Amino acid sequence: MMVVDSSVWIDYFNGQPTPQTLSLRDQVERSRIVVGDLILCEVLQGFRRDQDVKSTRELLLGFQYRELVGQQVALDAACHYRTLRAKGITVRKTIDMLIATFCLRNDFELLHADRDFDPIEAHLGLRVVQA
Repeated sequence: MMVVDSSVWIDYFNGQPTPQTLSLRDQVERSRIVVGDLILCEVLQGFRRDQDVKSTRELLLGFQYRELVGQQVALDAACHYRTLRAKGITVRKTIDMLIATFCLRNDFELLHADRDFDPIEAHLGLRVVQA
């Protein structure tokens, strides 16, 4: 299973041909893509036109949907954050730590275009799709 971060979806919907969006395009026909609540919110809040929100919402909800955050993910994310801080690494966005922790807990891969995930991959074993 693969979670696609909002950093990739945003580039995808903006028509940016990046290695990650091309990888996403190649994966779209497969049923292994997971869309989570946090990612759904981040992607949809960026649209200005109601029609774009509606069509994107329909598309995203066509994939497997999962709630990414619950009590255990929140507790584990805080622990992961503290582990990285002890190594002198600061992840800038809490939401990225939550998404990564969900992936770690469920052994899901992550497709992303956000450098905040790099130390989580390097130090905590986050599985990342190499685009």
